[in-house]
Amino acid sequence: MTAGAFFNSRWVDAPSGTIERDPAVLAEGFRAGGVGCGLKSGGTLDLGIIRCDASEVSSAVMLTDNAAAAAPIWVCRDELDRDSIAGVVVNSGNANAATGPDGLDAAREVRATAAEALGLPERSVAIAQTGVIGVPLDTELVTAAIPALAGGITVEGGVPFSEAILTTDDGPKRCSVTCDGVTVSGQAKGAGMIQPGFATMLCFVQTDAVIEEPDAVLRAAVDPSFARISVDGQSSTNDTVVLQASGRSGRPLPEGLLEAVMLQLALMVVADGEGATRICRVDVTGASSPSEAESVARAIGNSPLVKTALLGRDPNWGRIVQAAGAALPGEDLGHIGSESIDAADLADGGQEAGLAIDLERGEHSDHLYFCDLTNEYIAINSEYTT
Repeated sequence: MTAGAFFNSRWVDAPSGTIERDPAVLAEGFRAGGVGCGLKSGGTLDLGIIRCDASEVSSAVMLTDNAAAAAPIWVCRDELDRDSIAGVVVNSGNANAATGPDGLDAAREVRATAAEALGLPERSVAIAQTGVIGVPLDTELVTAAIPALAGGITVEGGVPFSEAILTTDDGPKRCSVTCDGVTVSGQAKGAGMIQPGFATMLCFVQTDAVIEEPDAVLRAAVDPSFARISVDGQSSTNDTVVLQASGRSGRPLPEGLLEAVMLQLALMVVADGEGATRICRVDVTGASSPSEAESVARAIGNSPLVKTALLGRDPNWGRIVQAAGAALPGEDLGHIGSESIDAADLADGGQEAGLAIDLERGEHSDHLYFCDLTNEYIAINSEYTT
């Protein structure tokens, strides 16, 4: 992955004719903004809002399946009209997770305040929160800042919104791209606690396309992107991804555009994995089933031994065999040797490396994107609350 343009990964193919725009400018029909409400020190932006101004909005949301899901997840699961999300309110600095009934009340209060300020029904407003787990949310700080924020959102609010959702990220992940008369804008957040079953820490995508089946469209874009990344093998309590479509362009989504945007955002999350210096794609082929292929890919990508080999540019294929075998207890991979593994790119590749293993057991395949493991990851997470 190279610096510069949004689409900068060798693994992302944007549709022909795609034009990258100022990431501050949202798709037509949307406004956003971000402010500092005091959850984070020093006036850092920590509260964001998105609003769709279209009379009808088509939407979808995907949420963590972590059993210790945060309060905003439960509010979105049980009290949100998922197919007509017109507003989104997000805070960083506090995950509002493991906070019990008081946390649920706090999430509901924040959402109700945002809905009133935006002039929307509560059930059309999604809420997402991220930050430290197990700390009660200072609701008054958040709700006091919402009216002014809601009154100041603009069509060029993508930058402050993308910055307001960050925690340990080195920087924002955002874009605004146009293809065949359709615009897709997006903002994502995530650096650690990343191995979602379907999404990243937080991701919000807006488009002026006409989308008839937003849930199916979102799932099809998430499956090869955010569902195929890992930083540390840890599933977050707050994973949320929201897709909103205003329909203002009057056109359908160009084939491959949303998938390209989601994959690039996902790869930016992996590249920003707390302390990461390199990212890698592992391709598993020859598996006996889809689940076997996925299990092996995740075992390799989450192996500390493989991750440190990626860091040290060490093409140690024995570590890859070990990780694959650990994913298939009771099976026989005794036939696997160096000829079944391509790990040369660990040594020779640049910031983006690749490796592959052929299990020679069937016709199924899968892949995973992951990052290396550095001392900085340990430093960040050993001192996260102290």
